[in-house]
Amino acid sequence: MKRTTLSLIACATVLAAVTGFAAVSAPDGSGTDSAPPAARLPVERTSLLCPAPSTSDLAETAYTSFTPVTKGADAKGGATLTAAESADATEDGKGGGTTEEKGDKGEKAGKPVLQPKAPGTPVAGDTSGADTPALIGTAEGAPAPGWTVQQTTEVAAGTGRGLQGVNCAAPDTEFWFPGASTATGRTDYVHLTNPDDSAAVVDIELYGKDGALKSTVGEGVTVPPHASESLLLSTLSDVKETDLTVHVGVRSGRLGAAVQALDDKTGGDWLTASADPASDLVLPGIPKDATAVRLVLFTPGGTDADLKVRLASPSGLITPAGHETVHVKAGMTTGVDLGEVTRGEAGSLVLTPTDRSVPVVAAVRVVRGKGDEQESAFVPASDPVGARATVVDNRAKSTTLALTASGEAAQVKVTASAGTEGGTPATKTYTIKAGTTQNVDAPVPAGLKGSYALTVETVSGGPVHASRVLTGSDEDVAAFTVQTLPDDRGTVSVPNAEEDLSVLQK
Repeated sequence: MKRTTLSLIACATVLAAVTGFAAVSAPDGSGTDSAPPAARLPVERTSLLCPAPSTSDLAETAYTSFTPVTKGADAKGGATLTAAESADATEDGKGGGTTEEKGDKGEKAGKPVLQPKAPGTPVAGDTSGADTPALIGTAEGAPAPGWTVQQTTEVAAGTGRGLQGVNCAAPDTEFWFPGASTATGRTDYVHLTNPDDSAAVVDIELYGKDGALKSTVGEGVTVPPHASESLLLSTLSDVKETDLTVHVGVRSGRLGAAVQALDDKTGGDWLTASADPASDLVLPGIPKDATAVRLVLFTPGGTDADLKVRLASPSGLITPAGHETVHVKAGMTTGVDLGEVTRGEAGSLVLTPTDRSVPVVAAVRVVRGKGDEQESAFVPASDPVGARATVVDNRAKSTTLALTASGEAAQVKVTASAGTEGGTPATKTYTIKAGTTQNVDAPVPAGLKGSYALTVETVSGGPVHASRVLTGSDEDVAAFTVQTLPDDRGTVSVPNAEEDLSVLQK
């Protein structure tokens, strides 16, 4: 009986303490005792994954690495880019090919393509040929916040000829790629790279104009640890589809994913993942000299979507003639030809719901040039710049920076780093009017040698979306590639917390 009484007393004491803590800690609604706002602190570790650049012997690939200077970042640390193994080679612990071929690949895989430098200093490296592996990058400490790596490949001839560029991306667990294809003349691959010590298991689903394509080949694909796998989309389904949406869903683990879209007539480029499904989307920076623009959309839910289509031009939001709205059936991929929608001016597509909000994903396929000198690239729906975003491998007279304020007006600061081989940083500030897109005269480092980085920071106003168009070195060919600039997530929100032992005295 005494033991039971003591237990009840102890229990009541604990409850009283907890209740007292809750009473003291609960906000009173006045706002006077509210906790201080969360602090923004630099991230301490960043992972980036670069897909294998090309299967062409004529491929020339450049890599560029840069970390913007971040206040409060650790003064120590380092970054590395190491070769991923081929998934085929890891299945049996061996690799295909002759002894000489294995030796060449081993030498290339064992030698880092570049060694990232301290924040504020870009560095470049290059490689060539068809056997360049995918890369797995890790940065800790000082180089981690905002670390950006660009992979740019020039292919002189053949399927996918032209300029192919991709930002090496952080691993994730889900990806949407509207804009892929299995049509005649297209050769599209989905590249998967696993940075971790355990295998990743993924499902790859394809959606065409009539819905999901039947296939079991894409179910339960295993990507071994520290390995990369590329899958030809036409081997996942024998259905010929002009417009496909590829969904990569990770069952276990995490990985990097990108689609390489190669065309017999219009070259090729990398199709990166669309921003997460949303009812409002911005596809920033369609080249002003685009000769053909095709919008591809998909809604992953069970509800149809009706969207208003507008172009954010230098003078404001306009509606493309004949394409005021688009209807997207649930679970089906929709493609719309917009033609020469930019008509010689800077432009970004702005998609908003006509009535109810239904999440969608979207991308546009852009063609520049005419006849035998056509080239293609992709602009996916993108998240805004946010606090800061960086794009690297910018080159004098070959870089166009597009800034879009689809809602409120905004002010941004753009900083050009020193060059990879020399130069002095430069900074400019721009005001972007509401509902417009501006191709700005971005700063270039004084005395530039090599390539450089551009860092965009939001100063005030509403969200800003951005992209960079990089053109090829041959002025007679319309080679180009487009990279969007979403927030680099170089800082994270850390709540302020402190102990309050006074509750024990109540």
